[in-house]
Amino acid sequence: MDIAINPNVSLLDQVKMQAQVLVPVLKALRAELGEERANRIVIGALRARSRDVYLRIGAAMPGTPREKWAAMTADAVPRIGTDIEMQVLKVESAAMEFNVTGCRYAEFFRQLGEPELGAVLLCEGDDHVVEVGAPEVELTRTQTIMKGGSHCDFRYKMKAGDGSS
Repeated sequence: MDIAINPNVSLLDQVKMQAQVLVPVLKALRAELGEERANRIVIGALRARSRDVYLRIGAAMPGTPREKWAAMTADAVPRIGTDIEMQVLKVESAAMEFNVTGCRYAEFFRQLGEPELGAVLLCEGDDHVVEVGAPEVELTRTQTIMKGGSHCDFRYKMKAGDGSS
């Protein structure tokens, strides 16, 4: 089992464990290489690994892209638990829209002074799951709490598949 997706560990606990290792490494690299170069290396490596993990999981799942996206999204809900507060705006067959109005993940990474790390470990995962669902699922998100927004605005559009649905 890939530690990146362990159903027995809450997502918040998982990122706290990751941060215990990543933050000291990132700080040491910043001291040696400078902030910009260290961030580019570490953030780039984490971004590539995260994308690879989600795409491998999606490739191993049965179903259409939209079904894979739906399954991956449903699997994440118990791990997220009550660590986000959400306002549902629309749930239809062709669209799902909601705002995350409270986020313990953003609070945690803000306390660490590492919101960019939090965005890569968490927020960008949403983009990778949507990539599994493409071209049947699209996400538009203009802001996140992690990056200083008042809320995270998730706007999903669902399209019909290419006949393989």
